[in-house]
Amino acid sequence: MKLRNALSAALLAAAGLAAPVAVAPAAHADTLICDQYGSTTIGGRYVVMNNRWGSSAQQCINVTGSGFRIQTQQGSTSGGAPLSYPAVYIGCHYTNCSPGTNLPRQLSRIGSAPSSISYTYTSGVFNASYDIWLDPTPKTNGVNQMEIMIWFTRTGNIQPIGGRVGTTSIGGRSWEVWQGNNGGNDVVSYVAQPTISGWSFNVMDFVNDVDNRTRVDRSWYLTSIQAGFEPWSGGVGLAVNSFSASVN
Repeated sequence: MKLRNALSAALLAAAGLAAPVAVAPAAHADTLICDQYGSTTIGGRYVVMNNRWGSSAQQCINVTGSGFRIQTQQGSTSGGAPLSYPAVYIGCHYTNCSPGTNLPRQLSRIGSAPSSISYTYTSGVFNASYDIWLDPTPKTNGVNQMEIMIWFTRTGNIQPIGGRVGTTSIGGRSWEVWQGNNGGNDVVSYVAQPTISGWSFNVMDFVNDVDNRTRVDRSWYLTSIQAGFEPWSGGVGLAVNSFSASVN
């Protein structure tokens, strides 16, 4: 499964690479996951993963029927890459595909991809990161060539990969736009102005903007849609209250 690679540039967000993840049975009641790469399924269609890739300190997430909450976070780093990327997703992530998914799917064959997310924020240094992964091939394993990151909020002295290239309006909201490469894949990041704690939107609005900015075109594939957190320090109480996504 997905292991987030450490980055050499200080105070840059990790771009969500991958690593092996242990797959657990589907969650029927609240499930506590402390295994470094432990995961489970919820709602019969989503995967929740702990993904503590950047620290040897313990991180535990409490998985609910609709999302998860960080219950224990004992790691801390003052710069560079984050400690982890606990997240919920639909699609395929290093061979771990969510139940019944129709991803990967070619962009030319997608009419819309409605999604809804609700976050709870707390103290610490972190971002709330919503990730959209694209590749020229229908890849179910390995690193994709394009990552779209939507930062719903950020705290502390952290910033996305690369440099700020301007601002834009998507879905009736204002965003800072950043572009760069983490050494493994290209990254386009959208930073909310101001913070968003909950939103319903069309994922394809962001995909179409990236299509206009980069080498991505309609022949590429959408492989997964993910929502979670990248903590640098603190983070107990951060939660994805609910997440939904579908590809039509």
